[in-house]
Amino acid sequence: MVVKGEESDKILELFLKIGLDERTARNTIANNKVTANLTAVINEAALANGCDRAIGNFLYTVATKYPANALVHRPKLLEYVVSSKIKTPAQLEAAFSFLSNVASEEFKRNEFEEACGVGVEVSLEELTQTVNEIFEENKAVILERRYRTNDFCTFPVMYMHFSIFSNSFHHLPANLVGELFGSIRKKHPWADPKMAKQLVDAKMYELLGERTAADDEKPSKKKEKKEKPAKVEKAVVDETPAQPSEEELNPFSIFPAPEDNIKVHTEVFFSNGSVLRCCNTRERLDNHLKVTGGRVFTRFPPEPNGYLHIGHAKAMFVDFGLAKERGGCCYLRYDDTNPEAEKKEYINHIEEIVQWMGWEPFKITYTSDYFQELYELAVELIRRGHAYVDHQTPEEIKEYREKKMNSPWRDRPIAESLKLFDDMKRGLIEEGKATLRMKQDMQSDNFNMYDLIAYRIKASMYLIDVQLMMSLFPSAIIFDILFLYFQFTPHPHAGDKWCIYPSYDYAHCIVDSLENITHSLCTLEFETRRASYYWLLHVLDLYQPYVWEYSRLNVTNTVMSKRKLNYIVTNKYVDGWDDPRLMTLAGLRRRGVTSTAINSFVRGIGITRSDCSMIRLDRLEYHIREELNKTAPRVLVVLHPLKVVITNLESGSVLDLDAKKWPDARTDDTSAFYKVPFSNVVYIERSDFRMKDSKDYYGLAPGKSALLRYAFPIKCTDVILADDKETVLEIRAEYDPSKKSKPKGVLHWVAEPSPGSDPLKIEVRLFDKLFNSENPAELDNWLTDLNPNSKVVVPTAYAVPSLGKAAVGDTFQFERLGYFTVDKDSTAEKLVFNRTVTLKDTYSKGGK
Repeated sequence: MVVKGEESDKILELFLKIGLDERTARNTIANNKVTANLTAVINEAALANGCDRAIGNFLYTVATKYPANALVHRPKLLEYVVSSKIKTPAQLEAAFSFLSNVASEEFKRNEFEEACGVGVEVSLEELTQTVNEIFEENKAVILERRYRTNDFCTFPVMYMHFSIFSNSFHHLPANLVGELFGSIRKKHPWADPKMAKQLVDAKMYELLGERTAADDEKPSKKKEKKEKPAKVEKAVVDETPAQPSEEELNPFSIFPAPEDNIKVHTEVFFSNGSVLRCCNTRERLDNHLKVTGGRVFTRFPPEPNGYLHIGHAKAMFVDFGLAKERGGCCYLRYDDTNPEAEKKEYINHIEEIVQWMGWEPFKITYTSDYFQELYELAVELIRRGHAYVDHQTPEEIKEYREKKMNSPWRDRPIAESLKLFDDMKRGLIEEGKATLRMKQDMQSDNFNMYDLIAYRIKASMYLIDVQLMMSLFPSAIIFDILFLYFQFTPHPHAGDKWCIYPSYDYAHCIVDSLENITHSLCTLEFETRRASYYWLLHVLDLYQPYVWEYSRLNVTNTVMSKRKLNYIVTNKYVDGWDDPRLMTLAGLRRRGVTSTAINSFVRGIGITRSDCSMIRLDRLEYHIREELNKTAPRVLVVLHPLKVVITNLESGSVLDLDAKKWPDARTDDTSAFYKVPFSNVVYIERSDFRMKDSKDYYGLAPGKSALLRYAFPIKCTDVILADDKETVLEIRAEYDPSKKSKPKGVLHWVAEPSPGSDPLKIEVRLFDKLFNSENPAELDNWLTDLNPNSKVVVPTAYAVPSLGKAAVGDTFQFERLGYFTVDKDSTAEKLVFNRTVTLKDTYSKGGK
């Protein structure tokens, strides 16, 4: 809760007393977490009446960086700070490192002082001698690099965490200055940084003198004119590429090792001022590591209520990828806590898609596998006073949460909640009449701490009339009442055993703990749930995984919400979950996108916490092209055929020509070629012919020539028009068997394979962006943004005969047209092809 009024003024005064400048103090007050920590640190140090600025800065550092798993030792550290036994930032950082490893175990003063350099004094003479030696060793390099002003150190250089600055440093590149100070620190880690700065300043001045005009000259960008080497076709440029960062080489390097999961990176602030710093005890972590063998354990936990989309591809890459990179294990866990929305169809689809994406689960589990354990822990939660049975309606719960009001049943006796929860389990309470809620903090700033629901009832109630019962069972003795009959909502995996189901907020963290997950990774919209996650594990004394959130994957011109996807699928705006226009993984696979291309796309995006970013669709298309360019053989197909009769080639004559499957095919590699028939009737694209020629046009026109790819040049000699005198019905042309003419334009074509028989007929589906806007999800009337031309069907395209052997899933490059894949709608009579992506690449042209 943000501090306001008189309390804010008092805290501001306190922060100013320890030497913080007013701006820093006010910014600190705006941060609830830092304010609470710094106030506690000042009181622990007994410095509420103030101190000098140097100690105040150290207090601020302790408040913001102190390891939360060692809070029991913080007063001891503050004793060293206040007494100036720890007086440099280097010593303070060493103290943090030492205490983080010690955690809550015994504090050994001698080891602490040795690790932090307490009592170690470096004399002026020692430091001077070291500086002189380092400058003598690096003298030649310093003088040589003095005038490289393009990378001069023009900003403060950090030495031992102090900001130091000297005009003489402008003589040297920043990285060299850093190396000099690094050498000093290596020899004297506890030396006074201000003293070191003064000595370096003096030595710089002694060696380099006053700053001159030459120091400020920028290197000339004008390149010297070089003579062209004789008889060299290509100039080889020796360029050393920039070295990628560790995170680019290994995006999983940001995650800690399992044995480091004793440190706290999350604090839960309660409205009463208390702070819950959740962490594993050493004993609990050791037990966990014993079970896992110290390996990484992650989980990919989709809810089986729909088909996976490309956002799930990123989740798979993060979860399975981290486990694979660290030699660990990744569960495929179905988060099946909502039986009404889940189907066996979705469960089967998810398992199939995970395998298609190239990932192999360590084990396939279901949240429902743990329903008994979850129920028993819920009973324990009630016993410990952290849960209660509530009778508010969903509308009342919503209203009370918005007003931060407690439920009237929040403080009911524990025994009463235990009895009611048992009634819920046995089906004695109607759906909607009771829920089990966690007793968290209704006054918290975090909405996800407002007594979240742990369990709800899922059962149908039926009324059976007495007259109906008597007609069915005339000999039975039936009382004159209405019978109530409850039927448990069936679960696709657990059957009809349960009529109460746990919520995501209750089950997710507990199952993570039960499966000994080391890294619980999810997208940023779950970040506010982290407090509830750790709170629940803490109050139940369970092992706590490391939680980290990353930005979700948003792609332009589509929707990623399962609710929106389900709507357009069920209302027939698209042709099912695997419609090639959708960003579902089934749709992308049907479109011809490979799992390799998707994983490459996801890896290129990286694992960051930059939210609200929208990835352009053409970036995905770039990776698709990169993949298919290497794997898709080339073939000739004409989408909109225009007949060309070659008048100087004998009718009935058919030549078998060689066409390349691959652009760099070797002439002696017969497998890299396929045969195409060439006859006196060929078909070209209608768009490759014009009645009026122009300089920038390379197609066919009256009197103009063009080259038929892999065949011969042809020249248009006549045009047959329809009765409207505009529509072109047929072209007459002559071919050049000698190939002496060299036209600029190259056309793709398909010929009649035998006299009077049409080429192979195929259906081609041209897919485009599903929505016109880049972010249709933000539109109120998002359905009106659907692209009416997102699917165009070409019912009768012409193809070369060899394409007739294609099978479902085969991908080809139709030359000059794009990449296409055989669709599952294909039959023995007619093949159907989906356009995967066009040949045009806007992403790489704009800069990757």
